[in-house]
Amino acid sequence: MSASPTSVVPDREPARGPRGRWVALLAWLRGHVRAVLVANLVLQIAIVATGGAVRLTASGLGCSTWPQCEPGSFVPVLHDATTYHVFVEFGNRLMTFVLTLAAVAVAYVVWPDRARSRSFRLLGWVPLAGVVAQAVVGGVLVLLALPPILVSTHFLISMALVSASLVLLHRADEGGDGVPTPLVDRTTLLLTHLAAGLMVVVLVLGTLTTGAGPHSGDDEVGYRLAVDPLLMARVHAAAVWAFTAVLVAVLWRTRRGGPAGTRALAAHRASLVLLGLTVAQGAIGYVQTATGLPIALVNLHLVGAALLAAGTTRVWLSTRTRSVDGTPGATQPV
Repeated sequence: MSASPTSVVPDREPARGPRGRWVALLAWLRGHVRAVLVANLVLQIAIVATGGAVRLTASGLGCSTWPQCEPGSFVPVLHDATTYHVFVEFGNRLMTFVLTLAAVAVAYVVWPDRARSRSFRLLGWVPLAGVVAQAVVGGVLVLLALPPILVSTHFLISMALVSASLVLLHRADEGGDGVPTPLVDRTTLLLTHLAAGLMVVVLVLGTLTTGAGPHSGDDEVGYRLAVDPLLMARVHAAAVWAFTAVLVAVLWRTRRGGPAGTRALAAHRASLVLLGLTVAQGAIGYVQTATGLPIALVNLHLVGAALLAAGTTRVWLSTRTRSVDGTPGATQPV
């Protein structure tokens, strides 16, 4: 006599308990690669805000040692003399922990994908390597009492990680790894290269301007770099104006019917977004200078710098495609 359908036992029941939840989480990550990459990019920008809060409130030594917060404890040790500085610094360290989890997730979903090129898969390790580098630099900063050049390096590494994370997301959206084919003419391509170079200059000058001013990370002195802060602000602003001029030229050349051709519309849209970010960032810069550099505006300016780094990278990437037929966004074989 045949068995009734209700008596059939499944060959394999779903795993239960902590192991089952862990397996389910890993499966979810593999099925949501883009969500993981977007989360990583957002967190790379968010940590600029928490790191900026540490510097702007002079909380860099809120935790007296590293990797522990206080000798013998990884968390703050509260006492009568405890100030808000320890919470600002410890909060940034917690953000680093969250970012580390995201970076590990990126490596997990990108590296095993044998359908993609080795260069793309190796790119999946960059966020994690960057987190490790930042942790080392942060530890050295604490142990050496915040030397100004290393403080600047800390910020610039973050900018590089934001750009790298945008590249990773863009490459994932392209869906393949064909040879890059330009979508714009040579002049426009050179202009986007120049814009990217100028953005690096803007970011470096921005860190030097902050280091020369009252929000350099030290509440005992008005600066940590012995240069004229007003002069540095003017040089920084001049670099921003030069960047803006080049960006406007890219916009003009990539417009519909422009010299770069109709295939440049993706670059044009990305340039429009970047111009909006640049105008907003410039407005914040001038307002913060005119109002005595309030901490909230200065920190917003730091986040704006991260957005500009991402936006500039997007414009630069939008000038080429990896599709076989030269169509932006088309999927191509590896």
